[in-house]
Amino acid sequence: MRKTVNWLGVGLGALAGYLTAQQLWAIAQLARVDVQKSLLRHRNAAPPGRVFREIRENDVYVRTHTIEDGIERIVYSPKQRRFETPIVMQHGMWHGAWCWELWQALFAAWGWETHAHSLPGHGGSPTQRPIARCTLDYYLGFLRDEVIRQPCPPILMGHSMGGALTQWYLKYVSDDLPAAILVAPWVSHSMFRDGFIRLITYDPVGILQMLGSWDATPLRRAGPRSAVRFLVGPRAAVPLDALQPRLGPESVIVMYQHNPPFWYPPEQVNTPLLWIAGEDDPLLTEPAERRSAAHYGADYRVAAQARHNVMQEHNYRETAAAIHAWLERQGIA
Repeated sequence: MRKTVNWLGVGLGALAGYLTAQQLWAIAQLARVDVQKSLLRHRNAAPPGRVFREIRENDVYVRTHTIEDGIERIVYSPKQRRFETPIVMQHGMWHGAWCWELWQALFAAWGWETHAHSLPGHGGSPTQRPIARCTLDYYLGFLRDEVIRQPCPPILMGHSMGGALTQWYLKYVSDDLPAAILVAPWVSHSMFRDGFIRLITYDPVGILQMLGSWDATPLRRAGPRSAVRFLVGPRAAVPLDALQPRLGPESVIVMYQHNPPFWYPPEQVNTPLLWIAGEDDPLLTEPAERRSAAHYGADYRVAAQARHNVMQEHNYRETAAAIHAWLERQGIA
């Protein structure tokens, strides 16, 4: 019996040591990051591959789906365009360009052209770097590229991690956009304080699996206790059993990076901001989102009884209409 207990202690000690070493590795990686240098060194290193292009249309819009130079893009072009300013849509963890399509169809009907893209290793974009080494500054370079592709400064819309990337864009790239919309975004100051700790209690098994590989894929596993059940509620337009199979791998280190001392939000943002929170979001709770919006002085709206994927929830039309009305009030051409 004593020998069994001893081996158990050795095993637990080895596990604790391994996890501690992993945390130290993450901190060491992030301590070396210089965001401005990362942006200067950024390049699209996509391997040569087949170019994919598909065009569909109806009476309202033309939908163009492409994969070129390693980046998947889904563009909805309205047949009756009312606004010259395009909207660039940045997805969050595990997602890809596909997550915006309900909203893209609506915004096209209202006269907006929207551009959704998938980061490398997400959606239809091939992997360019091992997922465990993908950082927010790395992803930021690709978001900057998509903004530069537009004929004029676009409206930037980001969901979840994409909302963090929007904040990083405004701090490190440019703060002169016509507008930015943050959809259930990561909070302004610390994901550990206002998100990650809650995620640990939400799915402790997935967290342990995740910390062993620095790949957040275990959190999107199938099953009633999977962490990704926080994404949508029982009345969602895209139910969890349809959403879950489409989710891809994701880095863990990105969640570490959106915290002090690696991240501090700007004290002032000049770009007009609209902050959207899900009322029933179990991870990024409404009070935490409200505090973050107040820090930036952003206009604030709560999507009633919606969980994290506001753009796929039961009231996605009403939330999109509120964004459209807000953009009109900004006088954006």
